[in-house]
Amino acid sequence: MITSPSNPLVKELVRLRSRRHRDRSQQFVIEGVRPLAIAAGAGVEILQQVVCPELGGRATFQDVPVVEMSAGPFRKASQRQGPDGVMGVARHLDTRLEALPSSPSLVLLVEAIEKPGNLGAMLRTAGAAGADAVVVTDPATDVHNPNVIRASQGALFTVPLAVSHRDGTLEWLRSNRVRLVTTSPNAGRAPWEIDLTVPVAIAVGAEAVGLSPELIDASEEELRIPMSGTVDSLNASVSAAVVLYEARRQRAQI
Repeated sequence: MITSPSNPLVKELVRLRSRRHRDRSQQFVIEGVRPLAIAAGAGVEILQQVVCPELGGRATFQDVPVVEMSAGPFRKASQRQGPDGVMGVARHLDTRLEALPSSPSLVLLVEAIEKPGNLGAMLRTAGAAGADAVVVTDPATDVHNPNVIRASQGALFTVPLAVSHRDGTLEWLRSNRVRLVTTSPNAGRAPWEIDLTVPVAIAVGAEAVGLSPELIDASEEELRIPMSGTVDSLNASVSAAVVLYEARRQRAQI
């Protein structure tokens, strides 16, 4: 039982809040009973369980080492306001393009999204809409960020995910014969005016700057989401949801 907030494991869990340390160690923290169970069920390698019996936490996996902590040090290591007493240290996900399913039919391509909550919400929506993969290109945030995990509601572990630079992503799309469709508030047709039943990658960019000119130039179609009133754009994750569900609607009618 670890009772001191200055224990080396507590310090290591705190250090894993840093992207630099996560990248260096190739490890990240999954907090909460449900996210940890989803991750393990999806094949994520859990290296260590940390539980706090005082907060109701208990070990879940028999073949994974367990460390118990009292409430004080656990709360110091936790990033939740109301921790449930369970967290795990996991090996980084395999985010290579080569690890994605072959011949994908529906892909969400996310470029330079800065807010972890938006990226997590996009993963959650992609999973719900039945996307075959999510590709994060030229990332501005780390997919292992705790806020990505929280906002994704477990989809980070269940939706095939890759992180790559733009050129590599475009080559992967070409080699898999996936049509690239970009989103823009200023040009193009509405989503329901475009055939989204073919193998397609829907690209969404950061809210402040949108997609890069290079990605737009490489696209076969630009689409826009019609707006009413004075609103000229939607939240990036909402935009992704609108277009993904239009693709799902069209496919349901085939």
